[in-house]
Amino acid sequence: MLYDVIIIGAGPAGMTAALYARRADRSVLLIEKETFGGQITFSQKVENFPTHMAISGSALADQMLAQVQAQGADVELDTVVKISKNGDLFVLTGEFGSYEAKSVILATGAKHRVLGVENESALVGAGVCYCAVCDGAFYRGQKVAVIGGGNTALQDALLLAELCEKVTIVQNLPVLTGEQVLQTRIGKLANVEVITNATVTKLCGEDALTGVVIQTAAGEQSLDVTGVFIAIGQQPDNQAFAAYAALDDYGYVKADERCLTDTAGLFVAGDCRTKAVRQIVTATADGATAALAACRYLDTL
Repeated sequence: MLYDVIIIGAGPAGMTAALYARRADRSVLLIEKETFGGQITFSQKVENFPTHMAISGSALADQMLAQVQAQGADVELDTVVKISKNGDLFVLTGEFGSYEAKSVILATGAKHRVLGVENESALVGAGVCYCAVCDGAFYRGQKVAVIGGGNTALQDALLLAELCEKVTIVQNLPVLTGEQVLQTRIGKLANVEVITNATVTKLCGEDALTGVVIQTAAGEQSLDVTGVFIAIGQQPDNQAFAAYAALDDYGYVKADERCLTDTAGLFVAGDCRTKAVRQIVTATADGATAALAACRYLDTL
């Protein structure tokens, strides 16, 4: 079947794009390789999405998917490994099939880089966090650690310092690498400690995080924390589309708030594009923008 719009990725950006495209009466296929909802399904509680005082990420994803399907969008579980063009049409090659569309929206998201230590995945949402803006308020008055020393880590630490009793920054390099203005602000806070030349070797706890073990030059050290915020970067997965969508040095699709790529008919939405803020609401905004841009493009064919 030839679709008006195929959307690669079914996180908030992709599902919002599908909703808007269907409401414009366009045929839509939504392709997801892993979990409908993307990264939000790892959040036990979401409190910063309008209309919901509190909702689990998985429940929010389920509601989004149900709404998209009620609007008549087709969904498919597959991994798109290649995009090519046949005249004006896009041909998408997946691991299990091939698909054709008049336009395509990339909404592949970005994954948080993980530490790769034992127990990390088991404690996600139970002490292990990747977003201070999303989850910091849950640790008010507690002791937490931030892993990383770049801008994101330092910004997370500054936010958490306003909420938490103590924040310990753990950096694997000899120095912090974030901007000097952030380092200066960190240095003025009495409840923030910085430990350099240290790596996390163990996350303690079964049902909830009870502590973190780090390796320093002086030996092992235990941190008495109930939350750990891992801020060692994000990793998009856009290489399969690089022939049609220019990427920056970090692998993100180069695009602004208009969600346009340098290929006519190919659009991008959400965390996989270059942007300053990556939140559910900014992803949904991108999804709407990309879908409306795709519909305008289809009107020219």
